[in-house]
Amino acid sequence: MVDDARLIEKLLFTYADGVDAGDLAAVGALFRHGRVCGETPTGPVTLADGPDAVEAFYRSIIRLYDDGTPRTRHITTNVVVDVDPEAGTASAASSYTVFQATEGLPLQAVIIGRYADTFRRIEGTWWFETRTMRADLTGDLSAHLLHRP
Repeated sequence: MVDDARLIEKLLFTYADGVDAGDLAAVGALFRHGRVCGETPTGPVTLADGPDAVEAFYRSIIRLYDDGTPRTRHITTNVVVDVDPEAGTASAASSYTVFQATEGLPLQAVIIGRYADTFRRIEGTWWFETRTMRADLTGDLSAHLLHRP
């Protein structure tokens, strides 16, 4: 039997795989009961709430290429998950590194940062409640993002 922490880790990796595949509808679906936030000096701010808004948000900022992908690989590391199984809630902290290579951009890390996530179990399934993104180091994002959120 897979424990709750592993199921939550699977959500983290499913998110990264969805973005890298350019399947932004699948990424949005992970937020059926949640929202994506950005970190500001005054605290988190909601960027998109719900699956349609999350998909639209990512479509508005991520550059997709002819193959339908952003030509990236999101690597999620240093994952720490805390679960309250009785309450059906959890939180996770992790780091991410995004590598990208395009015809005009050699393979390189383009951004490194951290995620602070919360989760809720609804009818036996774990869902993102919030994903707060923080960028710690940025490189050349011109081939990855259409604009910075």
